Amino acid sequence: MSSLKLSAVEMVQSLKKGEITSEELVKSYIEQIKKKEKEVEAWEFFDQELVLNQAKKLDELHQSGKHGDLHGIPVGIKDIFDTENMPTTDGTEIHKENPSWNDCTVVSKLRQAGAIIMGKTVTAELAYYSPGKTKNPHDPTRTPGGSSSGSAAAVASHMVPLAVGSQTNGSVIRPASYCGVVGYKPSKGYISRHLVLQVSRALDQVGVFSNSIEDAALISEQLIGYDKQDPDTSLNPKPKLLAASKQKPPAEPILAYIKLPFMSELEEDAKEGFEEIKDELKGKVDEMELPEGFANIPKWHKIIMESDMAQSFSKEYKNSKNKLSDKIIEAIERGMKYTSVEYKDALSKIDVANVYFNQFFHDYDAILTPSANGEAPKGLKSTGNPIFSTIWTYCGMPSISLPLLQGKNGLPIGVQLVSSLYDDERLFRNASWLTSKIKK
Repeated sequence: MSSLKLSAVEMVQSLKKGEITSEELVKSYIEQIKKKEKEVEAWEFFDQELVLNQAKKLDELHQSGKHGDLHGIPVGIKDIFDTENMPTTDGTEIHKENPSWNDCTVVSKLRQAGAIIMGKTVTAELAYYSPGKTKNPHDPTRTPGGSSSGSAAAVASHMVPLAVGSQTNGSVIRPASYCGVVGYKPSKGYISRHLVLQVSRALDQVGVFSNSIEDAALISEQLIGYDKQDPDTSLNPKPKLLAASKQKPPAEPILAYIKLPFMSELEEDAKEGFEEIKDELKGKVDEMELPEGFANIPKWHKIIMESDMAQSFSKEYKNSKNKLSDKIIEAIERGMKYTSVEYKDALSKIDVANVYFNQFFHDYDAILTPSANGEAPKGLKSTGNPIFSTIWTYCGMPSISLPLLQGKNGLPIGVQLVSSLYDDERLFRNASWLTSKIKK
């Protein structure tokens, strides 16, 4: 069990030095899966033999001196990422028979770095709102969040140290908050979405889950990079996230706590938690409001997302509508009704918002904001409200959820930091600084 207490960064060092083999590490995670999976149900596909075979091969490579940056580290993959030797069902029985012929770019990069693909984690139906079977590891009567529910829950219950998810609205940040782990969504275009289920080309972004900021940096560095197969990937220089996560900011950061139009939806214990953080950071947090137009972003985001869903899932809607949930049918049908003028207008506002934020970050180092309304809600029929991620996803800005608060039931509440587009290094420096300041 002791190896499970190590961070992924520490595991890499132990494996490199030969203090532990990949096979031994994987066996301890398999034990943990056997212990926890019955209650949590984070896995859509898990094959013990497949995993052990990968570990044995990596141990042989280690003997011959070959060692990747994630060598021997198990990673969970959300079940919308194509994986050559595992099924990809996208959380719907419509795709149950769909074989994956190739690895998506994310999985391919993980394999190149020496990671072990541990299995496929549960996703909400077609990465939208209808929940899969996963339960919150802290309280099985509550949602783990969605749509990257299995990835967040698997990391929270130490069935894997790292996992990959995706976010079109709040699907990384919200489950990270509910499950009490670190969730990081990089700047849009940093990580390729080639051979990942497309919900909305304009909004889909890949993210990661871990139990520490450094671990999130470690895996993300392996995934970030231009990919000609995803024309929206960025040609910006690769950020040095691991180094940034260990650096002190050049000066104590000044954070903006923005009173968003939907702050009334924040639960009382979350409000109190943020008041305590502001007290702790006296003089370092400015409270402010965004210009009025920003209140329309959730509406514009919805127009883009649902219009794109109507296009992305037209085949499923046409051929297998009876196998889709009411939630997704309603979203697709709303998406069919928007005009191209409404859609283009909603898209054009992304650049307008980013121009504002580029200027905004001359005065502030990060935005401090809730990751979700509060603790994970009771019941398993909903994945919770993504509203506290919507603006940042719409703009493509990098954000990270840190498990720094506890609610009235002793359940985790995430604190979200947001940085300007392509300033992910600063986000990591500030996340480490904030975590050191806010002792649980």
